[in-house]
Amino acid sequence: MYMLNGILSGKSQESVLLFILVRERGYGREIAEFFDLPVSQVQKQLIKLEDAGILVSKRIGKTLCFEFSPRYAFIVPLKELLKAVLKAYPEQLRSQLVMNRCRPRKSTKPIEYLRKRQTG
Repeated sequence: MYMLNGILSGKSQESVLLFILVRERGYGREIAEFFDLPVSQVQKQLIKLEDAGILVSKRIGKTLCFEFSPRYAFIVPLKELLKAVLKAYPEQLRSQLVMNRCRPRKSTKPIEYLRKRQTG
């Protein structure tokens, strides 16, 4: 499903923006696997959107994560447009997109804030 034909450069760009809108951040492989797109295509769009100033990236460990740039002049209207597009997507896809599963924490792994208190 591709709603912004003619406005965005392609389905992968729309997918990237919708993913980041809903989950607030994302990285290439995660977005590509969710939408069943080639990773190279998604990474190309992430770089293109970052070069345009729409997204910013930051390293979290070895992973380069992207999120919306708060400095982008049209961030509010862009997010509103994406929210309207998201409403037109099938309910099943929307609910899967909102559901962000993470592996449960290992019971022996210390909680980060407790570890900081003990060392600080």
